[in-house]
Amino acid sequence: MTELREHHTLHTRVVAAPADTVYQLVADVTRWPVIFEPTLHVRHLERDGDNERFHLWALVNGEVKDWISRRTLDPEGRTVSFRQEHSRPPFASMGGQWRFAPQRDGRTMVSLTHDFAVPGQEAGAWATEGVNRNSERELAALARIAELPHAIDDLVFSFTDRLEFSGAAADAYAFVDRADAWPERLPHVRRVRLREDPPGVQDMEMDTVTADGSAHTTRSVRLCFPDSSIVYKQLVPPALLFGHSGAWEFTPDGAGGAVAVARHTVAVDPAAVPKVLGEGRTLADARAYLREALGANSRTTLGHAAAHAGANASALAPGGPPHEGTR
Repeated sequence: MTELREHHTLHTRVVAAPADTVYQLVADVTRWPVIFEPTLHVRHLERDGDNERFHLWALVNGEVKDWISRRTLDPEGRTVSFRQEHSRPPFASMGGQWRFAPQRDGRTMVSLTHDFAVPGQEAGAWATEGVNRNSERELAALARIAELPHAIDDLVFSFTDRLEFSGAAADAYAFVDRADAWPERLPHVRRVRLREDPPGVQDMEMDTVTADGSAHTTRSVRLCFPDSSIVYKQLVPPALLFGHSGAWEFTPDGAGGAVAVARHTVAVDPAAVPKVLGEGRTLADARAYLREALGANSRTTLGHAAAHAGANASALAPGGPPHEGTR
């Protein structure tokens, strides 16, 4: 059995923003997918005051990894301590702490420590490289958002679209899962390149057109939870955004139909607003534009997924045409 080796890392950065502002960005883990480049998805499992437990998916050295962590938040001491419950190989254990120290000039010294154990020298080098790369990217992203002269709620916002339909939730899920068929099925999609490895983890590159005729190329990682939801993080978001994450959710309604929901969370890049929308346009204009542009495409996809599910339901009905399945 290979002996476990302990490793410790420390990464720091001075951020030109108040300590409480920077602390809050780290404390609210729900915003991480659109702020931190490596984070793909976060799902809360428990919350009790200043203690929480969540399942997190992230890119580590280009690979999708997931783990369950517990965190203790200390807003007065401005620290966030974390520990993984069951670490994924090659990590045998992982924990650490964020610390936010106010400086006399109004800036904040952010310190991020990690302690982890891995078996052997080769695994240790891989793990250390991943921790170093992700820590530096997270600190840079934290500074990028915190140092902007805008309230975080003006930059990061979420919205949803909901559709009730007749048919099976699993059939609507299958329509969204098969994104490689979207160019033939959806009017706003021109091209899709889809690779799935391992099963349930999709790497997707897509060319789309919004209602105003603007063309966008995006690349996303999608995590598929069969028949219930597909969550995604855009690795290459549109020019107007720092980050974009979302989810497709499908739920039976108990009466033979189903409900589909499209969720979006975005982080707006203020510097891109005049470049993309024109001089004089504001963050409020950008939020309205994104709500309509992204929402319109999602509603179109939901509509076609619902029609697909409805057609399958009709095919299965007594006297209906032969059913050829959803895939």
